[in-house]
Amino acid sequence: MLRFLTAGESHGKGLVAILEGMPAGLHLDFDAITEQLKRRQGGYGRGRRMAIESDKAEVLSGVRAGETLGSPISLLIRNKDWENWQQTMHAEDTPPPDATGAIRPVVTRPRPGHADLAGVIKYDRTDIRDVLERASARETAARVAVAAIARQLLKKFNVNIVSHVYRVNGIGLDSPLRVTYESARDISAESALHCADVGAEAMMIAEIDRCRDAGDTAGGAFEVIVRGLPVGLGSYVQWDRKLDGRLAQAMMSIPAIKGVGIGIGPKAASVPGSQMHDEIVPAPGRTQPPIGVARPTNNAGGLEGGVTNGEDLRVSGFMKPIATLMKPLRSVDLSVMSEAPAVIERSDVCAISAAAVVGEAVVSLVLADAFLEKFSGDSLGEIERNYAAATSRLQSRFKATKREVGSA
Repeated sequence: MLRFLTAGESHGKGLVAILEGMPAGLHLDFDAITEQLKRRQGGYGRGRRMAIESDKAEVLSGVRAGETLGSPISLLIRNKDWENWQQTMHAEDTPPPDATGAIRPVVTRPRPGHADLAGVIKYDRTDIRDVLERASARETAARVAVAAIARQLLKKFNVNIVSHVYRVNGIGLDSPLRVTYESARDISAESALHCADVGAEAMMIAEIDRCRDAGDTAGGAFEVIVRGLPVGLGSYVQWDRKLDGRLAQAMMSIPAIKGVGIGIGPKAASVPGSQMHDEIVPAPGRTQPPIGVARPTNNAGGLEGGVTNGEDLRVSGFMKPIATLMKPLRSVDLSVMSEAPAVIERSDVCAISAAAVVGEAVVSLVLADAFLEKFSGDSLGEIERNYAAATSRLQSRFKATKREVGSA
């Protein structure tokens, strides 16, 4: 089992992550981890925090001489902004004598759409900062870091993961399936929103600008596409082994994500079966995967019965607008129980591009777990042998089936 935990507050000393279940013998590309963290910080509509932080993960354990050891991998991402928050976020009863930064007031006006109100009630706190610091999307940096290791494992087996943004506040492409894997892969790193359609991206940018000028925020939609997955990841035999369910849970765990789609997604409820289901046609020359059949369409998004079927995996995430508005909504000051505007915290106008990167991350973690479940081993070499044996059996089966059909 591949699993991870994260810890840390948005303006604390840093974020910590522990990844357990990675096999021994995987050589890590540390620059690739840093690159994924950099991607998470980008995108049009981000706030001033991104100009402060320059995230880099320090490996504390589980790796020696560049290779994983099979033991838990722990990572630390230091918050550069900590120096501005030591007077407020100190762990001790009182701030240390050398603590820096301002002493910030208690937060008592919850923001509609955030964890503020539910959190202070659940954990019996009087200062909303005790909630918002952990509920912040800053935590996703830790997930992106551990996922960068998981995706390096997947890449060893030619599994590649890309994403693209296709809508902002209802403006953009009507369907993510209009974007091919190749188009998403080839999006320039300089793209402001990481959208495959330049014209649609320009309209989305204009919408973000409109929201900023109005003191408002924007949500949107993105899609993660995965190519190269073997057939048979996941299972239909129990509810909690269905890969689509595992992916949906992971995607919904990303802050502000309010919906998930697989393939055609919610539109599956609006078309007849003849237009929904992907026909199966002979493809004797197909080698990846070597199953001898293909699909002219991919409305199912690469999953049937909770199991990968050899087509590209396509998972969409639908993000609500950011909960911190510069023109705040009505709220209640919990210290006096009277109406007051919601508190304003430093925030983004739109973070859909970052959400897409986090989407890639959580998908990577779920798929790496499913991959290890299918081809399990304590070392990379053992997994490679198991994978090669499974691939060989699959090739032999479909070659044999072709000869039998021909001789009949």
